[in-house]
Amino acid sequence: MDIHSFTSDLSTKQSNTILLLHEMVMENSGLEIKKRWKLPFYYRRSWICYFNILKNGDVEWAFVRGNELSNELGWLLDRGRKQIYSVSFSGPEDVDMTKANIYLQEALLLDEHVKYTVRKS
Repeated sequence: MDIHSFTSDLSTKQSNTILLLHEMVMENSGLEIKKRWKLPFYYRRSWICYFNILKNGDVEWAFVRGNELSNELGWLLDRGRKQIYSVSFSGPEDVDMTKANIYLQEALLLDEHVKYTVRKS
């Protein structure tokens, strides 16, 4: 999937937010990007994260195994979900790149060292 095909129909703020985070994700991680459910998902050994546009127009950056992340900074919200945790941004100026990198690195370490198993409750 080409990220530009996903962002081409978005607002400038949404597109710039996704492209900012996409660039960081791709340059630091060696992840593959694949289109799933019309969204850009990032994958290595298992699904790491994806981008979505929320109904209010914010960009959601979701971590598939968010419930397994420490979330010590309290940045991620579960939004009523058991596994996927996310953070949302109204524009690129809202992105704290230091925090973004911390969460990405933790998600990558989790993917590398803890086998993903689907948990049904």
